[in-house]
Amino acid sequence: MALGPRPVAAGPGEEIQLASDGSTESVAVPLRMTRAASPSKALERRRERRWIAAAQSGSEQALEQLYRRHWPWAHRAAYLVVHDAAAAEDIAQEAFLSAIRTLDRFDRGRPFGPWLNRIVVNRAIDWARARTLRRETAVEPEAEPAAPDHASSVYSDEVVAALRELSPEHRAVVVLRYLLDYTPGEISKALGLPRGTVNSRLRRALDRLGGEMEATR
Repeated sequence: MALGPRPVAAGPGEEIQLASDGSTESVAVPLRMTRAASPSKALERRRERRWIAAAQSGSEQALEQLYRRHWPWAHRAAYLVVHDAAAAEDIAQEAFLSAIRTLDRFDRGRPFGPWLNRIVVNRAIDWARARTLRRETAVEPEAEPAAPDHASSVYSDEVVAALRELSPEHRAVVVLRYLLDYTPGEISKALGLPRGTVNSRLRRALDRLGGEMEATR
């Protein structure tokens, strides 16, 4: 099965709303993305369960369907954490292949996307940390890689540039929350972090994003 990036239509941005400890913080940064509406979530889940069952039985066509469905979001999530188009493609592909290798043990009653995205984001964090270490020990600084062509269809250049200023850990919670629509509790499970740590990282990330956005105006 040939793996490669596939375009997907991005939804409109909207204002961030973060609830923490009974309070709501609002930062006017267009981060939240809305996936294209499906006729029925229940129908979509049933279709996906059939694909997983068929893939577990060796169907390459079912694997291709899963790939087509989940690749665009996995690739974009990886890019927004690592800010390197080539690395994001490698990370998303490796994550998908890793998921395939353990698919026989996957409970098809669970949604496939969160499982795959957890692998993607954790690999992206590891890659970004390793790059930071390489830069700290390098004699000459590495040039910043150009954004992929689809970046502007996800978020504006301004938002992507502001995300670049965050640490990989802070980028990860923002991507999980506002691109992939994870709840703080789901982020906690995906990253193996206490819920309070997730909320703290989200608050700090949004504060930093708001500052970066304001500074460029």
